[in-house]
Amino acid sequence: MLIADDDDVVRDVVRRYLERDGLDVSTAHDGNEALRLLCSQRIDVAILDVMMPGPDGLSLCGRLREGGAYSVPVILLTALGEEDDRIAGLEAGADDYLTKPFSPRELALRVRSVLRRAPASSNVLPRDITAGELVVSTASRAVTVRGRRISLTNREFDLLVFFLTHPDAVFTREDLLKQVWRWDFGDLSTVTVHVKRLRSKLGEHHRVQTVWGRGYMWAADGPATGR
Repeated sequence: MLIADDDDVVRDVVRRYLERDGLDVSTAHDGNEALRLLCSQRIDVAILDVMMPGPDGLSLCGRLREGGAYSVPVILLTALGEEDDRIAGLEAGADDYLTKPFSPRELALRVRSVLRRAPASSNVLPRDITAGELVVSTASRAVTVRGRRISLTNREFDLLVFFLTHPDAVFTREDLLKQVWRWDFGDLSTVTVHVKRLRSKLGEHHRVQTVWGRGYMWAADGPATGR
């Protein structure tokens, strides 16, 4: 784990909670140190403060997502409570966010949720899923359209695979929060932003339809094929 925050108390409290869960934790006091650690260590989850000096959390998250070079999940810590600010974090490519002051226990649960990529579930998924010219490899977590690689965050990838494996079924935002995020509660705008980003990245190849008053559905001329 990486926790990057210019507040010594926040770093120490979060580090102790995560280490109590048996996780190895590196800490950084600003964005520059965080970037150095991300480039020199294997980081499974990065927890970034939006307001820290250096490249702040939003800027650093955006840099990590450019060109798909880094697929590490990102959780943003922000003192900003407005919905537009929270959405900006998700649009920068963050997988999750928490608003300060936050419960360290809740953050530990969010980290656990991000880490719970359930390798057992990959055993029951087809190796490749195809929908038209869209090809998804569940083994390498790669997405291509006409052979061109599409860069998705881990959460966007999970959302896409869920849609592809449940074609023509309608899911509410609450359903998706439980099925994809594995949260029993949370901000539903998280789902809205991720659907918007998935549509934007896939362009004309997305088939995510809004079913007004109900939720979202991946519409398929025929079911996605797999092998």
